[in-house]
Amino acid sequence: MPIDNDRILIIGAGQSGLAAAHAALEQGLQPVLLEASDRAAGSWPRYYDSLALFSPARYSSLPGMGFGGDPERYPCRDEVVAYLERYAAALIERGAELRTGTRVETVHAAGEPGKSAFLVRTSDGQELTAPAVIAASGSFDRPHRPPLPGLDTFAGPVLHVADYRSPASLPGEHVVVVGAGNSAVQVAYELAAERRVTLASRAPIRFVEQRPLGRDLHFWFQVTGFDRLPLARADNPPASPVLDDGRYRRALREGRYTRRAMFIRLDGDHAVWPDGRSERVDAVLLATGYRPNLPYLADLGAVNAGGHPRQRHGLSLSHPGLGYLGLEWQRTPSSNTLRGVGVDARRVVAALARHLRESRRPARA
Repeated sequence: MPIDNDRILIIGAGQSGLAAAHAALEQGLQPVLLEASDRAAGSWPRYYDSLALFSPARYSSLPGMGFGGDPERYPCRDEVVAYLERYAAALIERGAELRTGTRVETVHAAGEPGKSAFLVRTSDGQELTAPAVIAASGSFDRPHRPPLPGLDTFAGPVLHVADYRSPASLPGEHVVVVGAGNSAVQVAYELAAERRVTLASRAPIRFVEQRPLGRDLHFWFQVTGFDRLPLARADNPPASPVLDDGRYRRALREGRYTRRAMFIRLDGDHAVWPDGRSERVDAVLLATGYRPNLPYLADLGAVNAGGHPRQRHGLSLSHPGLGYLGLEWQRTPSSNTLRGVGVDARRVVAALARHLRESRRPARA
């Protein structure tokens, strides 16, 4: 099968894939976006209904297109979806190719000896080849479900926040939310309007003021260079604090929801707490994060036994021509965000473009 030397296959057309396509066009490459869903918006259409960005619109755009509207507002989920679809349409006008409903099943090595290339097979039988591939499929389809004692036999419903949409998603009077990050606190706060809510976590919640000295935290990130801070160990990122404008801490102080150390076990329809008390629980919501969703790279040997990519700063350590985008703390604290993925995309695509140019040079005699 002939290989187009300017083609770059991008797996996923969410914010990371779109940023990659933009960077590829700037490098004179031909990006082909392979998106499993029916629209170019990544996981955003499936997030819970009340989700809003943690950063203002001013700091929440991809390269080449501002968010529009009030720059100080915090865009809601549906605004982000509409923005990403506008962004994708602009990329298509510039020559990017988008194939929706195209789920990648496997990626294999291909091409001539000594020259890296990849064969991508999709669930609908397509076979595509290219000298470069970027895995930008995110992690939403691989929610982390920790092996908590009794979780598998708990009598009530157990839901990951990936499947949560609104309070109607969960029945009962008492809900235990497991986690201490932004999603855990946001959902606990929302549920507490109608339910009794206990937030269970191994460590206390770390709150950070959303607008110190009257300016959003992301203004200070930009001023101080925090968002550009390279990571020494991206494989072991620290837990993120909860950004708060004051309402979440106030609700916790007022007892609208409570926080307790992680339960020892779930027993039937009860939670047993570290102090020995046992109380009835109607439902459990896991806000326990996600893991990289890269099953299509397993046969290639580009991921380890746990499914994590062998990479540094978004470039594969095992396969030249393979890149990654959208991994949590991939290179900086903002790597998997709207505000930060564009910088990573520019670096990763530039490195892949250099690799492609070098691979075209004739071998020295």
